[in-house]
Amino acid sequence: MSAPGKGGRTESWGTLKRRLSSLGFRPSRRLGQNFLLDENMSRALVRDAGVVEGDFVLEVGPGLGFLTRPLLDAGARVLAVEIDGRLAELLRADLGEEPRFELVQGDVLAGKHELAPEVREHLPGNAGEAREGEEPWRLVANLPYSVSAPLLAVLAALPAPPVAMDVLVQLEVARRLAAEPGGRDWGPLSVRLQASYRVELGRRVGPELFWPRPKVDSAWVRLRRRADAPPREEAERLAGLGAALFGRRRQALGRVLGELLGDREAARALLEELGVEPRRRAETLDLGTLQALANSAAWRERD
Repeated sequence: MSAPGKGGRTESWGTLKRRLSSLGFRPSRRLGQNFLLDENMSRALVRDAGVVEGDFVLEVGPGLGFLTRPLLDAGARVLAVEIDGRLAELLRADLGEEPRFELVQGDVLAGKHELAPEVREHLPGNAGEAREGEEPWRLVANLPYSVSAPLLAVLAALPAPPVAMDVLVQLEVARRLAAEPGGRDWGPLSVRLQASYRVELGRRVGPELFWPRPKVDSAWVRLRRRADAPPREEAERLAGLGAALFGRRRQALGRVLGELLGDREAARALLEELGVEPRRRAETLDLGTLQALANSAAWRERD
């Protein structure tokens, strides 16, 4: 097993472990550090993502650089965000002279619902007001388990969101992203992402390819921006509705919506207009019905 080294050379896993030991490094469970060590799998994932020369790629949690080097080899320009200073030091030593590589050291999120300003200012169309014709960009990453769901939601809500997101995530998160109405995985994350992206589950990756080994499987997920993605304000309204309804997912929709609107009769009339039985539960509603509820005058004017 080998790891990316300076100038594209590789080094043995034993050599890399000694370098990490000299930096006092041990993987952090708090930071969700589980590193994909299989070079062949990393290259396969970059191929699966369809990265081509000239693509602007955001990579969050580059870790030991196993995915970074294949991205650079594919001709991408890579903006990597690494929270761990010791790993950032290793990446600078190995890739610092690569002109298509830029590293931001720090947390990718400034809060659960906000991208770090130093990351946002590097992303095309997001430093200020988004303008038509801005360069498209994409996310390709083996996401740390601790940040995967909130990060995807935050990126999807940017003024100039990624045109594609290809991520290796915990299998549980992958199932929530690709969930269908009525199942236990269908929820706010599914609604928020599927409104703006087509979601497809890719290959499954077992724990044996990671260091340290996680206790669960991971899966590659492909998200492609929809041509009919709702405007940002509409998407945020839908996300708010989804969070409110799924917070009480097993209660009768008529009761929950009535309390949210502050008017049970208005809620009943709205559901009747949409052909939705008030005794149904929110978890049974499909995306189209949820969008119709979010775009209704009653929900838009509730404040």
